[in-house]
Amino acid sequence: MILSIYIITNVAAYFLQERFLFKPEKLPPDFQFKYPNQKSVEHNLYVGDDIRINGVHFSIPEPKGVVLYLKGNSRSIKGWGKFAVDFTRLGFDVVMVDYRGFGKSIGLRRSEKDIKHDMQKVYDVLRSKVDEKYITIYGRSMGSGFATKLASNNNPRMLILESPYYSMTKMAKRYIPFMPASLILKYPLRTYKWIKYVTCPIKIIHGTKDKLIPFGSSLALSNINPKVTRLYSVIGGGHNDLYTHEEYHRMLEEVVKSEELASINPDETSLSFKRKAAKN
Repeated sequence: MILSIYIITNVAAYFLQERFLFKPEKLPPDFQFKYPNQKSVEHNLYVGDDIRINGVHFSIPEPKGVVLYLKGNSRSIKGWGKFAVDFTRLGFDVVMVDYRGFGKSIGLRRSEKDIKHDMQKVYDVLRSKVDEKYITIYGRSMGSGFATKLASNNNPRMLILESPYYSMTKMAKRYIPFMPASLILKYPLRTYKWIKYVTCPIKIIHGTKDKLIPFGSSLALSNINPKVTRLYSVIGGGHNDLYTHEEYHRMLEEVVKSEELASINPDETSLSFKRKAAKN
């Protein structure tokens, strides 16, 4: 009896997590991606038996680099592709991919480990064609965790996180409070753990009125690896509407064009005042 209850509970937990996290839009194999005023080429990457990751490369003449765009948990790159313009207008190519079971990507089995493996394979292919110093990893919402893990294992030019979560376990506890913590393990997505090991510049953009992933999540993340992290707040921005704020686009332009910050010499700034006060 106890075993049966345990099995039923775990099965229920599995489907709750899947429904909570993933809202895929599936596309037919013959679907043709079309983006007005954007030059794009579709690609397929086979990462295992019956596992295919589908993506689109948005290109411009003489790019400054390339942005690997890891999207949120809904729909497919059919709809997400329109946001590539936010980077191509700034002089960067964009590679956008669908996770397993999304769009034209194929893969019946899906887990945190599987998706991390898939994204590393995508990065490996990109790295074979472009020097890492020209690769920027961008992760939005659910994609922010996978983007952070990818940056922690590699050496990209920059990591940009938009509306990131501290961990998916913490998110699940907020929205599924009745679920025992021991069962929320399929997708823990511990962004807070991986961000410690990122050595490239980290730029975080978050809306102050985000009701799905609170701004406090980014605030907490920005304090974990502060030497390389900068937090940008979009005043009044929600979770799905940052692109409607002109302020967001100005921030994104500053972020993408920025270089790694040089170390500050305390003796040349007001930081030295604190040291002198402490001595006195």
